[in-house]
Amino acid sequence: MEIAINALLTVVGLAMLCFGGNWLVTGGVSIAKKLRISQMVIGLTVIAYGTSTPELAASVAASLGAHTDLILGNVVGSNISNVGMVIGICAIISPLVVSKATTRKEVPIMIGVMLLLVAMSVDGEISQYDGALLIAGLIGFTVYTLSRAKKERKQEEEDTSVQKSSVPKAAGLIAIGSGLLYLGGYLTIENVVSIAQNIGVSETVVGITIVAIGTSLPELVTSITAIKKGHTDIGIGNIVGSNIYNILMIMGVASVITGIAVTPGIFTDYLVMIGFAVVLVAFLRSGIIPRPAGIGLAIAYAVYLGYTLLL
Repeated sequence: MEIAINALLTVVGLAMLCFGGNWLVTGGVSIAKKLRISQMVIGLTVIAYGTSTPELAASVAASLGAHTDLILGNVVGSNISNVGMVIGICAIISPLVVSKATTRKEVPIMIGVMLLLVAMSVDGEISQYDGALLIAGLIGFTVYTLSRAKKERKQEEEDTSVQKSSVPKAAGLIAIGSGLLYLGGYLTIENVVSIAQNIGVSETVVGITIVAIGTSLPELVTSITAIKKGHTDIGIGNIVGSNIYNILMIMGVASVITGIAVTPGIFTDYLVMIGFAVVLVAFLRSGIIPRPAGIGLAIAYAVYLGYTLLL
């Protein structure tokens, strides 16, 4: 009976994720048009922050409850699933045409942040000092992104088709969408983890697989919604931004609360995470992620999940 209730609440959480993702994208596009900011920048900031709230909530809760294995597994697993599952599924639905500026700037930053996390883990702990450094990096990346938005705003004419009265409405959609993503992610994670614990799955595996997939659902829903509406740059920007924020913001905040112990086994997952990111760069260099590439990413992610669960 308990598992049935958990399953029902999981479905409710998924429904909230769907509505939240749709409203977040709609509001983000309206703001981008009004402020003359590119869809890519909106994806990297407003959308990425919004869809990262479930990971942040799950990691803060885990840090307060001293479940540090869950935190690191959640962040690394989410970054892997964002590329393998989210971009893979999106490319299967429709080939993704992407601005090459993303490859030159934001994707290398994403890989650099991943390498920084690996370097911090070598001594066996991501300390509170490391967490403070990650948060400083988050501030720096946010300033850089907003500076880019300011330059773009000077170069473009204002879209007069967006009325002033629509700005509060767009902001409201972003706020409601983010709230639904947060609550939907929380419901989904809590109940899926409860189901996993009832059938006897370890905390580390739960973090890397079930929680990671659960907290990546907002990115999946939001990216699919954006791509269906023809806003591919928002979809890709969302994933790249979320992967950066997962490390800088979520690991930063969680490790400032409590130092996070690093188990040797996580380095294998680090390699997989960086490997998926490098493969993504290879596809983005051509400016398109074709459907066969999406199928390959999804299959590779499924193989990784199978390997992790069978360990």
